[in-house]
Amino acid sequence: MGYVQHLTKTFKRSKLALMNKANNNFMEAAMLEAENAFERGEVPVGCVIVDSESGKIIARTSNRTEELDDPTAHAEMLAIRNASKNAGSARLPKCDMYVTLEPCPMCATAISFARIRRVYFGAYDPKSGGVDHGPRIFEQSSCHHKPEVYGGISETACGEMLKTFFRQKR
Repeated sequence: MGYVQHLTKTFKRSKLALMNKANNNFMEAAMLEAENAFERGEVPVGCVIVDSESGKIIARTSNRTEELDDPTAHAEMLAIRNASKNAGSARLPKCDMYVTLEPCPMCATAISFARIRRVYFGAYDPKSGGVDHGPRIFEQSSCHHKPEVYGGISETACGEMLKTFFRQKR
């Protein structure tokens, strides 16, 4: 392998390492939101939305369905509302979402409508997911926008928080 090829490979690995570090930091922020939900007795799902150009979190929240008596008050829905308000636009094409659980069909549809660029999620949800499981919203011909999706980020930690929550509820 030549020197230029070596530098190119090294640069790509360094860029990937930095990207992974940023992804982990944002997922950690989402996990903190999930912990807040857990403490309030809500299903522990947390979400942050990041402006991909500035690298700043523009919305952060967690589930509030019980608190607000609102079945649509999922972390993703609330985060999209907050991010849209902060951005002054219903469309968020330069934003990335980090959420601790695979989005349900309702949230996946809202993600598509908001034109979110990328979705990073923690635990997979075989029972109620709408991205990799269930109706796979982004794969439907009626879906006008398909974000890039990366599942399994901090999957074990995200999944353990949910399992602990539901064990305590039983």
